[in-house]
Amino acid sequence: MKYEDAGVSIAAAEEAKQRIRHHASRTFTPAVLGGIGGFGALFGLDVKRWKEPVLVSSADGVGTKLKVAMAVGVHSTVGGDLVNHCINDILVQGAEPLFFLDYLAMGQMNPDVVEQLVEGMSRACRKAGCALIGGETAEMPGFYAPGEYDLAGFIVGAVERSKVLTGKGVKPGDALIALPSSGLHTNGYSLARKLIFEVAKLKPEAYVPEVGNKIGAELLKPHLCYAPALKNILAKGWVSALAHITGGGISGNLPRVLPTGVKAQIDLDSWPVPNIFRYLAKLGEMGADELLQSFNMGLGMILVVPPASVKSVEADLKKRREKFFRIGRIERSDSGKARVAYSGALNL
Repeated sequence: MKYEDAGVSIAAAEEAKQRIRHHASRTFTPAVLGGIGGFGALFGLDVKRWKEPVLVSSADGVGTKLKVAMAVGVHSTVGGDLVNHCINDILVQGAEPLFFLDYLAMGQMNPDVVEQLVEGMSRACRKAGCALIGGETAEMPGFYAPGEYDLAGFIVGAVERSKVLTGKGVKPGDALIALPSSGLHTNGYSLARKLIFEVAKLKPEAYVPEVGNKIGAELLKPHLCYAPALKNILAKGWVSALAHITGGGISGNLPRVLPTGVKAQIDLDSWPVPNIFRYLAKLGEMGADELLQSFNMGLGMILVVPPASVKSVEADLKKRREKFFRIGRIERSDSGKARVAYSGALNL
């Protein structure tokens, strides 16, 4: 018996590693010590640059958006999504990314798919100045169906202790400024896929007039990275909190960065809802409450901004040609626990 008789191709794995090495090495910063292939990756923190660094880490996945990538046969986008999602998560605490690792598992090693995924991760890392420093690629025959794979990412960043965003500084009167999403990003896909592929019985290549795009391409729109747009704003200390709007939508994520005794009062008619969410709402006959708990509804990051900094933040975003919406404010709450309250109606 050989290992290949059990469904594991050492030759395909070696080819995949060579392709990974090529793309990963393009992301290396001077702090990366060594190359791809060791048992552990080495990263030297620049002690001259940081006074009192706090390391911030996060791990996440892309969810069932992977199913769409598999159906369409385009994989680089979800590779980039994974990196951007993780960067946004640590950005919420004020951290900038240092290095990233991935975990990729599939039933049968496919070097072409692996290369697409890593190329997407590499491209996103280069844009953010983050090193793709290592990871794991596992071939697991019998565990995944043919053509299927799973993908997860792990990121480490740093922030000066004095600039860590904890949300403790949030006060009534702070403004809520939101940056738009490109679409679903990486959450709500189990529901979206059921509505589109089971209820509407569409194929990925189907063009949907209400959306203005082929549905597969629409669902693969990239998860945006907000680090470039917010780099200067964070450096200036103009925000008291940030919230990355992912699984659970606005209702589930904004309260995570708010202290007790306050509520976020949001005007639902203060931003345009992208067509894809209108289409999903129609397919599922869904009300506002369910939509807001399931999808980001067109908002990818929410900034909590003290009144004295609002003009500076908006001027900086305009300078960078970033779209933004003033969606509400922070108010006192008698309930104790931080929460979100809505007024107006979604633009459906």
